[in-house]
Amino acid sequence: MNNKYDIIIIGSGAGGSTIAYKLADSGKKILVIERGGFVPVEKENWDSVEVFQRNRYTTDDRWLDKEGREFRPGMHYNVGGNTKFYGAALFRLREEDFGEIQHYEGVSPAWPIKYDDLQPYYMEAEKLFYVHGLRGSDPTEPPEAAPYPLSPLPHEPRIQEIYDELKDYGWHPFDLPIGVNFNPHPDANAPYTLDRFDGFPDAAERKGDAHICALTKALAHENVELLINAKVTRLHTDEAGKKITAVTILEGDEEKALEADLFILSAGAINSAALLLQSANEQYPNGLANSSDQVGRNYMFHQNTALVALFRERNDTRFGKTFGVNDFYRPAHGYEYPLGHIQMLGKSDKHQIAADSPVPAPGFTFELMAEHAVDFWLTSEDLPSPDNRITVENGQIRISYTPNNVEGHKLLRKELVKALKASGKFHSFFFKGFYFSKGIGLAAPAHQNGTTRMGTDPATSVVDTYCKAHDLDNLYIVDGGFFVSSGAVNPALTIMAMALRVGEHLKNSFA
Repeated sequence: MNNKYDIIIIGSGAGGSTIAYKLADSGKKILVIERGGFVPVEKENWDSVEVFQRNRYTTDDRWLDKEGREFRPGMHYNVGGNTKFYGAALFRLREEDFGEIQHYEGVSPAWPIKYDDLQPYYMEAEKLFYVHGLRGSDPTEPPEAAPYPLSPLPHEPRIQEIYDELKDYGWHPFDLPIGVNFNPHPDANAPYTLDRFDGFPDAAERKGDAHICALTKALAHENVELLINAKVTRLHTDEAGKKITAVTILEGDEEKALEADLFILSAGAINSAALLLQSANEQYPNGLANSSDQVGRNYMFHQNTALVALFRERNDTRFGKTFGVNDFYRPAHGYEYPLGHIQMLGKSDKHQIAADSPVPAPGFTFELMAEHAVDFWLTSEDLPSPDNRITVENGQIRISYTPNNVEGHKLLRKELVKALKASGKFHSFFFKGFYFSKGIGLAAPAHQNGTTRMGTDPATSVVDTYCKAHDLDNLYIVDGGFFVSSGAVNPALTIMAMALRVGEHLKNSFA
């Protein structure tokens, strides 16, 4: 390994791997640094006890909440980042998400860019990550002349029944855009059935994750290297404080310094903010890129709820994550403000239900419940607040977060339960219409965004419209941190699209 590179990329998740792919043909000597290793391909990949109860693949780090209480975050430090475990639901933000939107508990602010600025890169990202979908099936999606790269995933019989029932109810369910490559290798002839997927690493490596779809293609270029199991602990500037000159990495117990001309920080909204704060120096006593005092502020990760509904009918579905509902994404059905988004979740099993059930029960009860369960995921915007922030205390990350905009989310859950009960099948002598839901708290920061917000005014933002830090000439921050508002759909595709946009901008600057 050399000590000097043209470009160092910190992090190999949705942002880092995608921008590495985009820059790979530039001829620049590029190093991607990942603090973890490769997720092992093993039978435990699809074991819900290992993945969800024993947390086999999550970090052992401990973070603090706003009260100073420790918790173990559901973060995955590995090649591909959290995309190795995500459900690969790859949505574009809606056109209106880039403008100001009034919600029940405040305002979602406007971005300094428009949807059209990302549109071609959304298209490129959908191709790169093998997105299956049906253009036009979602009444809220932005207009697009070209179809999705791949046809929508079929609904299994029980899911199709629920899809039809919701349609009869008056809603407009649509085919969920999912990233999955059924033929990743030219000689792969074995059939592949989607099953353990949402929240699991994919042992068959068919999931549209950043490692397989982007980083492996970048590493096919001789000028791109990957360094694993190396944690970046500090960024260093020149004496004038205008450029990053080097990073300190920790490999085991050994520290090393690596230099580059250009640095791209893609460690995720939380860890990128933490690294900037930890890198405070004489020129930046409050943290690098932080003359605005906005680094770490405006943390968002959505109002999320997993809801498990128990029906009279058995649900033998193996992969249920094939449709969504956006009827409440905009003000509608008598509501003055938006409520949010609904999509299907991967099929739960008895172990997952046992872990989340609000009441204890014999093991056979959880098995019976799993046989009848249908799983939903509900997402609503949380709003940027300067008091919802990331700080670092004695080297330990602290997330000070108070939920907001919860009223719309409660109404969204109420509307879903009402629609499910209207089918007439949401009851039985076993369960009497039983359902339970679980709010997703700080320990599950999969949708993290907002901590290095984008803007045109250096006094109120951290990065410009191409994600370059206002304060530093050679630092770009390309992960969920640039979000100005969170929207109400999964953020991954927007991070990927922005990485492609920034990568193209940088390549043009090299010419």
